[in-house]
Amino acid sequence: MKILITGCCGFIGSSLTEKLLSKEIKIIGIDNFDSYYSKKLKLRNIKNSLENKNFQFLEGNVENLSKLLDKKTSVDIVIHLAASPGVRNSFENTSHCLYNNINVTDRLINFCINNNIKKFIFASSSSVYGVNKNLPWNEKEDLIAISPYAFTKLSCESLGRMYSKINNINFIALRFFTVYGPRQRPDLAIFKFFDNIVNDKRIIVYGKGETFRDYTYIDDIVNGIINTISLNSNYEIINLGNNQPTKLLDLIGMIENITGKKAKIKFKPLPKGDVPATYANIDKARELIDFSPKIKLEIGLQKFYDWYISNR
Repeated sequence: MKILITGCCGFIGSSLTEKLLSKEIKIIGIDNFDSYYSKKLKLRNIKNSLENKNFQFLEGNVENLSKLLDKKTSVDIVIHLAASPGVRNSFENTSHCLYNNINVTDRLINFCINNNIKKFIFASSSSVYGVNKNLPWNEKEDLIAISPYAFTKLSCESLGRMYSKINNINFIALRFFTVYGPRQRPDLAIFKFFDNIVNDKRIIVYGKGETFRDYTYIDDIVNGIINTISLNSNYEIINLGNNQPTKLLDLIGMIENITGKKAKIKFKPLPKGDVPATYANIDKARELIDFSPKIKLEIGLQKFYDWYISNR
């Protein structure tokens, strides 16, 4: 089996690549080192993978894949993780987000169709649920995107549904819920909280700290993606979450306990596009892909902290 992973140098992409390589699966990874965060960090993420004989790395844009990939190379599955990330970033760079997340995904699906690649696994997001009080969210909820980022993810799910109907490609959309752990992007909350608290800097807390998030450890997400590889279905949408939401102030308390330091907090109003709570119903994931999150938040935070300290 040979799998193509887009965004292979990122947080989730590099973790997935490494795990699949440990199973002797051949991986082609592509990444364009988008300037959203440091190329140096991304290269560090794939350092071990680059030494593996079963890993082929392509530097470039996904939309140029047909030019980068040898025409004789056959691929069995595409796992599309590359995207312009971030709810807040999508308001500041909307056109960039729309193009990178929708147009590029469309081109990649067509690449699969034209090259007889029958399976496409897509990284969607819990952000597609918007503000929805019907917690926990299941995959049949009514969806209202309240950010350009959420809109792009929802649009790609619709693209996948269309192509699965007319082109006989298996499209699986995985809605990730607040993924955290080693290699996490430096702009994300858990990384910033640890970094600022350790360095005696103030942290910004939105919404008075009363918001809830369904924090899901990276290893659980990776296992969920891997389990999806063997799923035989024409089209599915599946939540991948921890199914145990945590209040933001409680999260900060756990980080204080781990670091042995008290957080200096500045409260700000909840910014546009952010939601008061996320909470995954994972019954479908349990049934279809035997998904069962193993890592409790306190343990996952300690694992992140250990990685953070060793990579300062």
